[in-house]
Amino acid sequence: MKNCLLLFLALFLVSSCDIKRKEMPSKENEKSTSVIIKEEPSPSFTLKDANKLIELPLQCVEHTYPYKLGQTLGSASDLKEPKELHPIFYGCFDWHSAVHGYWSMVTLLDKFPDLDKAEEVRAILKRNITKENVAIEVAYFKGKHNKSFERTYGWAWLLKLSEALHTWEDPLARELESNLAPLSQLIVNKYIEFLPKLVYPIRVGEHTNTAFGLTFAYDYAVTVKNGKLASLIEKRAKEFYAKDSNCPISWEPSGYDFLSPCLEEIDIMLRVLPREEFTDWLTNFMPQLSSSDYALEVGRVSDRTDGKLVHLDGLNFSRAWVLYSLANNYPEYSHLTNVANMHVNYSLPNLVGDSYEGGHWLGSFAIYALTKNQ
Repeated sequence: MKNCLLLFLALFLVSSCDIKRKEMPSKENEKSTSVIIKEEPSPSFTLKDANKLIELPLQCVEHTYPYKLGQTLGSASDLKEPKELHPIFYGCFDWHSAVHGYWSMVTLLDKFPDLDKAEEVRAILKRNITKENVAIEVAYFKGKHNKSFERTYGWAWLLKLSEALHTWEDPLARELESNLAPLSQLIVNKYIEFLPKLVYPIRVGEHTNTAFGLTFAYDYAVTVKNGKLASLIEKRAKEFYAKDSNCPISWEPSGYDFLSPCLEEIDIMLRVLPREEFTDWLTNFMPQLSSSDYALEVGRVSDRTDGKLVHLDGLNFSRAWVLYSLANNYPEYSHLTNVANMHVNYSLPNLVGDSYEGGHWLGSFAIYALTKNQ
């Protein structure tokens, strides 16, 4: 009886081991279940595309209503028409989107001087960016109740516009850059005054995101060789973000995001850290990006007539421009180009002919993403 029990136990153990061996996947099986990455075509950015994209700013920069002032009223005397308060940036629904629009026109005209509507664009730029109009825009920022107006999102786009004028090799650009200079300098001064006071960075997916505001301002500072502003941004960015690790990108996006808090932080650190220091920082911050099969689902838009929900198209473009920049500067991250392409390809077909809710600003996000894929 004892021998029978021992034989039974031995047979049971052998059978269990065999079952476990069958359940354990072989390396060959592991390969067969790996993630299959779809190859996304690179979005085109040709003269034909530019002729479509230019329609977006043309339809809004001189289109006054609807318009969101974002104004703090000190008295009844502050109640004025948008064009009276902002004789340049009175279109495109709000001030910062109007700045987007001017940046889009300058950028497309610079890259594609043979635009079908080049002369119309040049006429709008010359008609509106005048010394007299700039003086009124400056005065608005100096008012008692609106000193923090458009901080820092609109500030960043104003400097991006100024940078685009600076790098555009055209006599008109020299005239416009000179006219805009008092407002550009005022914004620079506001950054220099504000950044030392900001104790904590703002980590959201909308306008007030600190990393985004620093990135555009830093590009401007480097381009025009403003060492004071560049040094301050480098200092503050390192103080804000150098110790960050394991950014929870799985929490993104929030419902109205048009910026990725994680990726925007990468965008500024890519600029201010030396190469070796940046790669070490990125390994701690988002180690998953180094995987060749890294995937990031696009932000999905359920209703493009909703001004907030359509923000997610903007998120797709802003994610793309960060991923393109990372892939272009660091070959070990070149696989991220495909992720960026996927994001652009999801949202780009919806721009032209889109409702005003998206069309008044999304074109600039698309254009900026496309310039980073060159």
